[in-house]
Amino acid sequence: MCRTTHGAAFVTWFGVPEEAFALTSNDDDLGWYQSSPEAKRGFCNRCGTSLLFKSSRWEGEMHVTLANVQQPIDRSPSAHVYYDTHVDWIQLTDDLPRFDDAPSV
Repeated sequence: MCRTTHGAAFVTWFGVPEEAFALTSNDDDLGWYQSSPEAKRGFCNRCGTSLLFKSSRWEGEMHVTLANVQQPIDRSPSAHVYYDTHVDWIQLTDDLPRFDDAPSV
């Protein structure tokens, strides 16, 4: 679903506690799409850019697309998730763990 939504080979997300998350733009600029019974995706109502992801699987967490953050964050990637659905024309050469499902936090 992430590849389809973003039109990309993969998407890099990071999660933060919802209470630590705040939009710096007008809330009217944010729309939500229910992408599955468990999850919804936030996007910019002005340009359509996919920005956020919330799921009942990670209750209380807001996931943010790293590509849309304008400053560095305080962590490095920790894993590849849904690796079983990765595109075969991208060869990953790092030593990060690979999960066929997203690990529970």
